[in-house]
Amino acid sequence: MSSNRSAAISFIFITLLIDVTGIGLIIPVVPGLIEELIHGNISEASKYSGWLAFAYAGMQFLFAPLLGNLSDRYGRRPVLLLSLLGLGIDYIFLALAPSIGWLFLGRVIAGLGGASFTTATAYIADISTPQNRAQNFGMVGAAFGVGFILGPVIGGLLGEYGVRIPFVVAACLSLINCTYGYFVLPESLAIENRRAFDWKRANPLGTLKQLKKYPAVSGLVISFFLIYLAANAVQSTWSFFTIKQFNWTAKMIGISLGLVGLLVGIVQGGLIRVINPLLGNKRSVYVGLALYAVGLFLFAFASQSWMMFVFLVPYCLGGIGGPALQSIISGQVPANEQGELQGGLTSIMSLTNIIGPVLMTTLFAYFTKPAAPVQFAGAAFFLGGIFMAVSLVLAYRSLHHNTTIT
Repeated sequence: MSSNRSAAISFIFITLLIDVTGIGLIIPVVPGLIEELIHGNISEASKYSGWLAFAYAGMQFLFAPLLGNLSDRYGRRPVLLLSLLGLGIDYIFLALAPSIGWLFLGRVIAGLGGASFTTATAYIADISTPQNRAQNFGMVGAAFGVGFILGPVIGGLLGEYGVRIPFVVAACLSLINCTYGYFVLPESLAIENRRAFDWKRANPLGTLKQLKKYPAVSGLVISFFLIYLAANAVQSTWSFFTIKQFNWTAKMIGISLGLVGLLVGIVQGGLIRVINPLLGNKRSVYVGLALYAVGLFLFAFASQSWMMFVFLVPYCLGGIGGPALQSIISGQVPANEQGELQGGLTSIMSLTNIIGPVLMTTLFAYFTKPAAPVQFAGAAFFLGGIFMAVSLVLAYRSLHHNTTIT
């Protein structure tokens, strides 16, 4: 049984690694592609980037609970494969886009099938024990980390030959990933743990309401929401901020994001296995969120390129908090409802990805336009730091008096 679980974790790790590498490939060149299509400047391009993220996240918010519930009924494997196929089709649209409208169409298609994270986390929950659940969720983070080492660096280098080349490579990777999963990825949800499909539980609001059944989950929902809302400051504006503030090229952006991936991989793939047993889940959440907040505030006031690299250390060390929080939430839910839970959490994440990119890129565009009352390219990072600090306070209030959670 132990060897089967180890093999399954390896399968899901490789699947997510290829998936995330494809995503990472396109990040350094997105600003350039948008600028090319709209014939505008970096501030104007940032606003379009926020609305593109809005289109993707909006569709994912609507459909992730449906796919999560389908995975509880029919298994994780078919849902994961369909989502990977959708992502490959999205990249083809982006690679061929003759106008900004095509980018929006591609993002809508990707959002419709954007269940790879939902299903992967449910998959991990299926094969984990209470003792190793946080560490296994950390492997998901490690896959993201390694993917973001390879993807952005390769994407930045490929971007030197044209802003569309990384999209073609990303499409190939996603379709190869789908084929790989079809042949080697086993099903993780046993027949006896499956449940009947219920439309009432397969919509975003219904799924969010289901989270109220579990007191620990309900108490941490706002904290969870603010963590991912804050993270959008980095995800949505890193490329635009570094271009505006330091005149970075796609190659330099790719290298910086590769370092982010390396640090995340070290923290979530290695350090978390040492730190989490020592601190426990509660303290890991507290320490992680505090470090996240510090990192964001430091980014906001960075005035030299080297500072961004140094300030990545506390920010990425904050990654010990996420898996611990997810372990706490997952531990309160029965095995046959993990897909629904992860669908609900993904809906929350998608909700932040609907609000966050538009909020953060609009803030960036406002404080970087020529007529801005004050030039402050780091405004989005500063707001993210505030959100993360509030999340820490709320998490402490929710967990401090709960003696059933360590």
